[in-house]
Amino acid sequence: MDYQIIEHENVIEIQGLKNFNLTHIFENGQTFRWDKTADNAYIVVAFGLVCEFEMRDKSLFAYNTTVEDFINIWHPYFNLDTDYDQIKKELKKTKAYQLNDSLENALNYGYGLRILNQDRFETTIGFIISANNNLGRIKLCMDLLAKHYGDFIESYKGKDYYAFPSPSQLASLDPLEVRETCRVGFRDVRIVNAAKAFKENPTAYDLLELEELKLNLLALDGVGPKVLDCILLFGYGIEETFPIDVWVQRLMNTLYFEKPVPKSKVLGQAKELFGNNLGHAQQYLFYYARDHNIGKE
Repeated sequence: MDYQIIEHENVIEIQGLKNFNLTHIFENGQTFRWDKTADNAYIVVAFGLVCEFEMRDKSLFAYNTTVEDFINIWHPYFNLDTDYDQIKKELKKTKAYQLNDSLENALNYGYGLRILNQDRFETTIGFIISANNNLGRIKLCMDLLAKHYGDFIESYKGKDYYAFPSPSQLASLDPLEVRETCRVGFRDVRIVNAAKAFKENPTAYDLLELEELKLNLLALDGVGPKVLDCILLFGYGIEETFPIDVWVQRLMNTLYFEKPVPKSKVLGQAKELFGNNLGHAQQYLFYYARDHNIGKE
């Protein structure tokens, strides 16, 4: 992506970003380590760094960072090499776009959505915790895991921030302790066992053949088809995935199917509707449908 970085005192300004909106990016359920300030800025913790981002006059302002860290860490984190104009162009050629105006409305409403490049282990734990949970609770659990077991990063604006713990830091813990300190409930054993698996065989969770990677992730306690697709999309950037929960199934039935389609067949239908950009289509539709109460009971 072409953009310009301008250094000011205590802040850097990034001009020329396209298809970029902080609210669309952070408040769509793909990531959990962020705080929204009273000024609508976002303090983000990722890859051992703390950075505050604010949109102002079409520019992105980044506080508590350097030009070097923005280029090396935040540029890939925000997926700034991906051409979202091209993705939208391709989505506009799909069967779904021609069928009705739902996808067009979703693309316009969530124009600044971007799928982040996140740490794979952290993403796996986050979505294991997400089972039968809400966003606020997930964020709390993730922050407590970092506070109790991760390395201290720094204090920023009166709050202490910690890196998300590594597999080694979580693998040796007593699940009951994790439950009591981090409020994760029945997910305690799942978290510790996932950490053990990542620690003992890290290559099993590298970018392997996709089917092999899927089998390895599905072998983790707490990873079913929906959680798997979230991990693949948000942790590995595999865009051919289409996370389907009850809500996504309902919104698809509402927007695209003449009669209800069972969950097991939604993915096949989605491939026909959206082509190769399944993950992006799901994110645009999810964000749009959530804010417009489409598919809710």
